[in-house]
Amino acid sequence: MQYFPALREGQRRVAAAREILGGLAGVGERAMPALALKEQGKGGSWEPVGEESMYAFVDESPGFVLTDTSGSVLALVDAGGRAKAVVQGVTARQKELLGAALEAGGVREFKGRVTLPV
Repeated sequence: MQYFPALREGQRRVAAAREILGGLAGVGERAMPALALKEQGKGGSWEPVGEESMYAFVDESPGFVLTDTSGSVLALVDAGGRAKAVVQGVTARQKELLGAALEAGGVREFKGRVTLPV
């Protein structure tokens, strides 16, 4: 896919992920966009992040150490673990409540390695 069409589709998917997080009480207003594109594919083509959305709580990620001591990062990720939208500063109690709310809404937990924007 060419760069700009891939970027537009990725931005649409990021907006959908932010909308999911936006509906969560207590943290929705802090939802920030993250990655819209995957790494460049073979032959110079670009790919948007995946359409699926799963959630993960991150304390650390390769190449990314949280310097904010107020809590974890909640990330909505695609099947490859690429973060599409994030909320910082999630407390331990909020993790329980948010995980349950996301599961009730049909969003499954991602258990792999999460890639956050740097």
